[in-house]
Amino acid sequence: MNISIYTLIIIAINVICSFKGFKDRLFFEQYKFNIGGIKRGEKLRLLISGFLHVDLQHLLFNMFTLYFFADIVLVSVGPINFFLIYFGSLICGNFLSYYFHQNESLYSAVGASGAVTGILYSAILLYPGMELFLYFIPIPIPSYIVGVGYMLYSIYGMKSRQGNIGHDAHFGGAIGGYILTLLIIPQVLEKHLWMVILLAVPILILFLMHKNKKI
Repeated sequence: MNISIYTLIIIAINVICSFKGFKDRLFFEQYKFNIGGIKRGEKLRLLISGFLHVDLQHLLFNMFTLYFFADIVLVSVGPINFFLIYFGSLICGNFLSYYFHQNESLYSAVGASGAVTGILYSAILLYPGMELFLYFIPIPIPSYIVGVGYMLYSIYGMKSRQGNIGHDAHFGGAIGGYILTLLIIPQVLEKHLWMVILLAVPILILFLMHKNKKI
């Protein structure tokens, strides 16, 4: 599979920043997503934290996912809009994390998961007939089932707060990819209206649960 120079640029920035963070703990602490730091005015954390990773496995998982879906989106929307979706999803993911954890000054997170999830959901909206293989499941699964299932799992993760996974950043990234793709290519509303509605359901569930203080 060929990979575009634009996708390589994003991967390279992630690799460089992550390895810098692996070796330089001060750099990692200075730029990780941290509620207390952001409230002190350290706004760069909202961006640079999306290029830091906890370890090599975390980095490889995100870059592997990006490798498979980035060029699918890039071909459809062009380089400028691709970067808009990537960075917009990254920021949306961090803003949703901030919204849900704004009263937890010690809350911290890192990773490109929000941006990568935004690219994934953009790809699903653009190509709803796409099929995915998950880990050791031997049969292809329709991408929209994976998309909706993942968002529902993220809601469960946000509610249960199990593990050390930033489910809210993943969810925020998905929302960013969803909205930006519709703004960039509104024809998706006509061509794949059922998919637009289906992917909106978990978003509606999340905010209804939050409104009713169930999450």
